[in-house]
Amino acid sequence: MMQKIQKFGGAMFTPVLLFAFAGVVIGLGTLFTTEVIFGPLAAPDTLWYGIWNVVLQGGWTVFNQLPLLFAVSLPIGLANKQNARCCMEVLVAYLTFNYFVSTMLSQWGPVFGVDFAAETGGSSGLAMVASIKTLDMGMIGALAISGIVIALHNKLFEFELPEWLGVFSGSTFVYMVSFLVMLPAALLACLVWPHVQDGIRAFQGFVATVGLPGVWIFAFLERALIPFGLHHLLYSPFYYDNAVVNGGIYAAFATQLPEIAASNKPLTELAPYAAFTCTTWSKLFGCPGIALAFYATAKPEKRAELKGLLIPITLTAIVCGVTEPIEFTFLFVAPALFVVHAALAATLATAMNAAGVIGVFSGGLIEISSLNLVPLWANHWMTYLVGLAIGLAFTVIYFIVFRFLILKFDFKTPGREEDEEIKFRSKAEYRAAQQGGAAGSMSAAADADDPYAVMAAAVLELLGGADNIVDVTNCVTRLRVNVKDEALVADDVDFKSVGTSGIAKNGKAMQVIIGLKVPKVRDRFEQLL
Repeated sequence: MMQKIQKFGGAMFTPVLLFAFAGVVIGLGTLFTTEVIFGPLAAPDTLWYGIWNVVLQGGWTVFNQLPLLFAVSLPIGLANKQNARCCMEVLVAYLTFNYFVSTMLSQWGPVFGVDFAAETGGSSGLAMVASIKTLDMGMIGALAISGIVIALHNKLFEFELPEWLGVFSGSTFVYMVSFLVMLPAALLACLVWPHVQDGIRAFQGFVATVGLPGVWIFAFLERALIPFGLHHLLYSPFYYDNAVVNGGIYAAFATQLPEIAASNKPLTELAPYAAFTCTTWSKLFGCPGIALAFYATAKPEKRAELKGLLIPITLTAIVCGVTEPIEFTFLFVAPALFVVHAALAATLATAMNAAGVIGVFSGGLIEISSLNLVPLWANHWMTYLVGLAIGLAFTVIYFIVFRFLILKFDFKTPGREEDEEIKFRSKAEYRAAQQGGAAGSMSAAADADDPYAVMAAAVLELLGGADNIVDVTNCVTRLRVNVKDEALVADDVDFKSVGTSGIAKNGKAMQVIIGLKVPKVRDRFEQLL
């Protein structure tokens, strides 16, 4: 079960990779079309406004079509064969499902307790999906329909039909069956989902009344679930669906951005729902404190070498919001430190919220600048200066706490190991070690001049070879692999020796920490398979 959950979590992350750029475009478009900031230049009747408004509306593409995007993207990670065809099958089936729902509600809306004549959005429970007026099932509905079609695709795509019916085989057969399945699925949605929406609205009210303790719990769990690769499942309903606000925090905040930019009211009053996009702070201020503690507690002779490791992975956390490279340097050698890290991250997020520093703060410096700092600085700069002071104070707290615990319990964090080298191996070093190392046989099949192929070959060998691989996918930094026999998988130190940041094992579910180059490594990995 854990293998399936992890694979689903990785597949669900595929469309999220687009959000960073879309957020930057929306942030800049909002900034340059805000008359309060740019004055008459940004008036609606100017050429300047017209050009930037075109860019802004284009940036909304991803967030305006989130359910459709998630539905179509899921097969990339979950279809066992012919992923591209499965994407097409899901698209057609999902549209068919929504047409069924739309027609049922337009004819028998009162029977289901739905006022189909109401405007979409708000509390109506209705939404527009690809120009279809339908139930607002958000990402949950899209993922459910996509999952059903993927299961049908995996089972029926290669189903053998009689030769005279051959024209209906493959994708056509999958769609035929999906069409029939969508009818009862649509009826079930009309019967059940309006009541689910009532429950969601009740949950929203509960979260809103819990206040700061709810923020602490959310931020703690978001960090604590990272080793299991399940943190996406926690935050996705908050960020991209209706758990806290209709449409998700990202879409709601981006929609309201012009209003927030033009107002000098407190951010907590303007966008209270954004309290839960609070995971940036441990990336911006916590990770530097951790890195400084590692450096201060390292053996003197290893500090110069350690600096070369810590600087890039700390900058990755700060600028890109990707923390796995630095977190996985100590997760397995000192798991207690990771629990402390999760608690400090939650406390920092809660302190920021208490000080009124809220907004879309979940990514790195690039994302938060485009959606917060740049467009909102004119009227909210004092709030951000308060946030900076709190953040720097927590950098010091992180440093003191980590340094104390490392020395107190003699944790073998980077730079304190007895035998293991802390640096990443270069391609030349790896090739030199291939003759006697564990990664020799597979690397012969890899292109020696392609560093991604070299790493893929090494990782494949350390995972027990091609015969031990069940399936593979990836998220933003990890190669997620299910294996047949976990006993054949090498140790964490072996994976680090070939240039990765290590491996997280959970039964037969393996997550090799590659970094931001993981899509290229996965491509070579699949070629070797």
